[in-house]
Amino acid sequence: MCGRFALKALPPEIMARFGLGECFDFGPRYNIAPSQAVAVVRQDGAGRRSAIPARWGLLPAWAKDSQGMPRPINAKAETAALKPMFRHAFRKSRVLVPADGFYEWKTVAGKKQPYLIRMRDGLSFGMAGLLEHWQGPDGEVLSFAILTTQANPLMAEIHERMPAIIKPEDYAHWLDPARSDVEELQGMIGPYPERLMEAYAVSRRVNYPKNDGPDLLAPLSEV
Repeated sequence: MCGRFALKALPPEIMARFGLGECFDFGPRYNIAPSQAVAVVRQDGAGRRSAIPARWGLLPAWAKDSQGMPRPINAKAETAALKPMFRHAFRKSRVLVPADGFYEWKTVAGKKQPYLIRMRDGLSFGMAGLLEHWQGPDGEVLSFAILTTQANPLMAEIHERMPAIIKPEDYAHWLDPARSDVEELQGMIGPYPERLMEAYAVSRRVNYPKNDGPDLLAPLSEV
């Protein structure tokens, strides 16, 4: 699964990394948690990309009421195209969720130890996301879920699943709202190559969403 991630890159870097024409202003975040609004990258029918704010926790367009409605933060890549909660967004409203790393927990000596997983080159990457538009009494609500897939060998030492990460060469196809072939899309959301990633233990301060700062990305000397 994916329940916490970081994005320290600022808009100019994100614009260059993801080929954006527009991006709203935001600051670095080191401990992004469910229900918070963050940047997601979408592409229109003309191929123009922009970063917009959306809330983490998907609320489907068909929901009559936002109260009491489950708002899943993750969707399984293997089944999202079939589930009523996700299938429309899977076919028509796919996004990238920029991140510099994500956190996962492993039991070590009887305690949950957080790990940061990131790219070896330190660059930002795009997690596969599904965006929904819900129209409420106070206007439109944009929300998203992150797709997860089976863990690669690196991640399997920590958790059995990981966020689906889109390869840069697949950004255009993944974001294209005109593409809806499920088999083609699922071919883009398998486990990311482990040779390109690294993982290390970090402070348990990340356990609390109120904690936010660059120190959360620092490796522990030992676990």
